[in-house]
Amino acid sequence: GDTQRLAPIVGQRREIKMQSMSRDDLGRLALSIVLTATAGYVDAIGFLKIGHLFVSFMSGDSTQLAVAASHSDWSNARFPAGIVGLFVLGVMAGRLIAERTKPWNRAVVLAVEAALLGCAGLTGLTGSAPIVLMVLAMGMQNAVVHKAGDAKMGLTYVTGALVSFGEKAADAFHVSNARARWAWAPFLLLWAGLVAGAVGGAIAYRAVRLQGLLIPSVTLVLMAAANAIYVQNGLKTGTLR
Repeated sequence: GDTQRLAPIVGQRREIKMQSMSRDDLGRLALSIVLTATAGYVDAIGFLKIGHLFVSFMSGDSTQLAVAASHSDWSNARFPAGIVGLFVLGVMAGRLIAERTKPWNRAVVLAVEAALLGCAGLTGLTGSAPIVLMVLAMGMQNAVVHKAGDAKMGLTYVTGALVSFGEKAADAFHVSNARARWAWAPFLLLWAGLVAGAVGGAIAYRAVRLQGLLIPSVTLVLMAAANAIYVQNGLKTGTLR
């Protein structure tokens, strides 16, 4: 009898624990929102520079590739195919760098991404070279954060975030836990971050063209420095190993 009475209480405590976020998880969520905004910013600049393709939204580029291929328009299919290939190379490079630089992996990946965007915007490169660097940077960014609590983070796209937002918003109508009713919020913030970043990127491109990439580059440098300090302090105090 006591076991049956305690079962709902134990289940509720487990639900609260699962839905709550630790301080580190909240930090990763904040980092993810900033990085998603960065992706929106860079993607808007890339879209306005190229005219019809994206540097971080590979679903759109894959669709453009498929449409061109369906018309046997191989000349127009090459560019989206190249962007998709570069993005995958960026993902691979970010993964390899992260695996080999632990526990400094997050700071190192952010620093390399900042360097790529800085070179794209400030070195006067012409032709497709700035786009190549931007696509590689966006691919690498996916190695920075993977999860915050129970929420899986996609840092250069928000389709998955919108699906999760819709699912969690539907769940909010029937869950009993107050925390679970707000489980949709992180995903909505990710989407809002990308949209806000894209607005900023479009405004910056109209004002200063590719030099607008200085803003995300500096932001990433500051984030890399902050993370390096966090890791150094963690190693000193023994909270990181």
